[in-house]
Amino acid sequence: MFQKPNPTTPPPGRRPAERPRVLRGRGPVTALAAALLGVTAAGAAWSATPAAARTTTAIRTCAVSDLYLSTGAKEGAAGSLYWPVRFTNTSTNKCALRGYPGVSVLDGAHHRIGPAAKHSGRAYGTVTLSPGHSATAVLRTTNGPVGGPCERTGTYLQVYPPASRTATLVPAPWKTCSGVFQTGPVNTDGGF
Repeated sequence: MFQKPNPTTPPPGRRPAERPRVLRGRGPVTALAAALLGVTAAGAAWSATPAAARTTTAIRTCAVSDLYLSTGAKEGAAGSLYWPVRFTNTSTNKCALRGYPGVSVLDGAHHRIGPAAKHSGRAYGTVTLSPGHSATAVLRTTNGPVGGPCERTGTYLQVYPPASRTATLVPAPWKTCSGVFQTGPVNTDGGF
């Protein structure tokens, strides 16, 4: 005959059904109180943080109107010619530069001579310039026709500061040789 199933014994291969737990004394009011306590604790922790730590003051990027560009002294070493381009903050506020400038050589009629400078590949960081302070980006070519001819000598360097779409002209008799024309990033250590 057939056995009558036992309601407390599960059929073979099944686990017994769990009964829902009933938590006595913990209703919606208790859950709401616990949630409010958590929000209040989080708010207290946030308000304990000093206001200076919560806000960050970003220094704006230097615009062409903030800068005076000039060249430093040319230096030769190991078949290369290096020439620093100096970026001086002439504004009354701090500003920042980060990365490589765009640099081209122009003739007296403002026509480009040869290709624009390539990046040297050096790592860089953000340079913050206080009013009156300077940073440089160093240009490099070969010291004469080492591996190829030289371009004609330019009259100006057309320089776009990093992150700028506006250029400025710097009077500079620059001659690119051997197809080598590179720029280093803006930095304060004078490195290429």
